[in-house]
Amino acid sequence: MRKAILFFIILVIINTISTNHTFGHPDISPPTLNSGAAIVIESRTGKVLYEQDSNTHMYPASLTKIATAIYAIEKGNIEEIVTVSRKASNTGGSSVYLEEGEQVSIKKLIQGLLINSGNDAGVAIAEHLSGSMDQFSFDINEYLKNVVGVQNTHFENSHGLFDPDHVTTATDMSKITQYAMNNQLFREIFGTKELEWDGQSWDTTLFTHHKLLREKPYEGINGGKTGFVNESGFTLATTAERENLSLIVITLNSNLKSEAYNDTINLLDYAFDNFQTSSIPEGTTFMLDEQEYKTSTKLYYTHSQDDQIKQEIKDNGTVEMINQDDIVITALPLEKIKKKSNIINTPKEITREEKKNVETNKLFENHFTTIAIFGLLIIGIIFIIQTRKTFFIVKKGKIDDTN
Repeated sequence: MRKAILFFIILVIINTISTNHTFGHPDISPPTLNSGAAIVIESRTGKVLYEQDSNTHMYPASLTKIATAIYAIEKGNIEEIVTVSRKASNTGGSSVYLEEGEQVSIKKLIQGLLINSGNDAGVAIAEHLSGSMDQFSFDINEYLKNVVGVQNTHFENSHGLFDPDHVTTATDMSKITQYAMNNQLFREIFGTKELEWDGQSWDTTLFTHHKLLREKPYEGINGGKTGFVNESGFTLATTAERENLSLIVITLNSNLKSEAYNDTINLLDYAFDNFQTSSIPEGTTFMLDEQEYKTSTKLYYTHSQDDQIKQEIKDNGTVEMINQDDIVITALPLEKIKKKSNIINTPKEITREEKKNVETNKLFENHFTTIAIFGLLIIGIIFIIQTRKTFFIVKKGKIDDTN
């Protein structure tokens, strides 16, 4: 009896474990983070998938270089040669060991800036593009506000060395990175794992400082930038893509490097496990009442993997993506297709046509007599010509008969 009871208990336990394993739902709750601020967004749609204190001002450290790099790509000529100043050469912190008077292309400076986090490269870029660091600070802040569209960022330099007024937010850094990732050259350099560096005084191989790109590879990672100064703690920007999801993760103010990486991995896992990006093909048409709409480009929207999406066309010319809980996930713009009128002529067009006909008839009536006389004259001339031809033919025939 005891054996039977024991067997039954074991069977129930095994069955319970098996059932939980087979039918249990994955944990979809967001991770607990150690970083002071963090955000993960979908890059194509900009949808925020998780955030923590993402609008709090923080010190970005070398994440600043993401902004400097895309600014230099868009505002400079990447093949242009820069002469390194003494000030740039003497810049402290991480470096690519530029020498005063060394001549380097802007592209190579951007590579040294992003891959090896060269502060000296950042100063050389700023001085070349704007003449001085103060002017560069003004220029890049205007660029970030008016071109990229961020509002809570103020940079005092091109590299991220500490300044109490040099601040940003996790939200702004995600937007800056999202904007930069639209540029092909930036993407290439941002995702470079190693690069041969041939400098005037330093020949070496540069390796990315981002561990998930090289030392501890994470599936789908395609770019990253690290940062650290004492006042900012450890900062990390990471981009990754798998199938139908493209992610940007920003973590700021981590006390330990390991915490920054763990938070980043947890946010990537959370996003990849729970979200996906779907699309509506270009040229897809929709009908609302008698008005037809279409998509002028391919449209993307990000949603939970469990969502059952329905579409609803609105009077303002958008299509709303709504899930099974009747929550509007997003509204996407549509292009209105002009209606083809079924009425041949409007009353105004009919009046205009009738007036035109009256004027035409009147013109014909005024010139009818002239036209008639001219026509009779032509007919008479033709008749005379034909009569004379007949006369000569007959006469010639008689003469021939006589002969």
